[in-house]
Amino acid sequence: MDERLKPGKLRVRNHRVILNRSVGGDAGITFFLSILGAFMFLPMLYVIMQSLKPLDELFVFPPRFFVIKPTFNNFRDLFSLMSDSWVPFSRYIFNTVFITFCGTLGNLIFASMAAYALAKIKFPGAKFIFSLIVTSLMFHSTVNQVTHFILLSAFGMIDRHMSIILPAMASTLGLYLMKQFMESSVSDSVLESARLDGASEFRIYLTIAMPMVKPAWLTLMIESFRGLWNTGASIYIHSEQLKTFNYAIGQILAGGIARSGAGAASTVIMMLVPITVFVINQSKIIETFGSSGMKD
Repeated sequence: MDERLKPGKLRVRNHRVILNRSVGGDAGITFFLSILGAFMFLPMLYVIMQSLKPLDELFVFPPRFFVIKPTFNNFRDLFSLMSDSWVPFSRYIFNTVFITFCGTLGNLIFASMAAYALAKIKFPGAKFIFSLIVTSLMFHSTVNQVTHFILLSAFGMIDRHMSIILPAMASTLGLYLMKQFMESSVSDSVLESARLDGASEFRIYLTIAMPMVKPAWLTLMIESFRGLWNTGASIYIHSEQLKTFNYAIGQILAGGIARSGAGAASTVIMMLVPITVFVINQSKIIETFGSSGMKD
């Protein structure tokens, strides 16, 4: 037996880990990002402070950032106003949840299926269709409201929940993100192997492509959820029983300065759910936006 291979005489090469940055550099970057994060958190902290201020502190000039005598009276007044509404607030909440759920689910299904077709199936006109999708991102939703109103009116969807859900399903931002992420994360060789094994395109999309782009569709769901959750007074819905929770909050704020405290409390409630969902899935969102413009 070779002497070099005997136990205790094996050669071990020592490797040193070479840091790209010094310890001081890492500490400086951490300190800078901490300051930046705290600065970005200030608006949310200010809203929370406003909701805890009594009315006499809300109208102090110059305004104070922190509350001196915190109170929960604003939340109590808000729930009191909710109970006095002739349309139950549970109805507003149901409308918001229903619109948000249906619009988010529909956007996820249609955007992911279209993104899979554009990214992984070769057909004539695919590049032209994608260029139209990219062009549509330059137009704000306000610009399209007249066109949307004409189309929805022609289909008889005015004063229905579908007047909000249908445009949300057709949002092109999520389609763009999904398409870019599928191109960079889903291997063509894996899809080809599945096709050779006899799998249909829908099965490949559902069981192979979608699990591989989980960060992308989680991001799509969160972005769609955020937009629909904050839907307010829509020009397409006229019936009071079909309006959303955000609209009802706006009606409370329209009652004058005496309801400023209740308005501050309502703002905290409205932002609590989207922020919670975002914090839980923030790593997936960062991964999606970091990969949306990359290709292997």
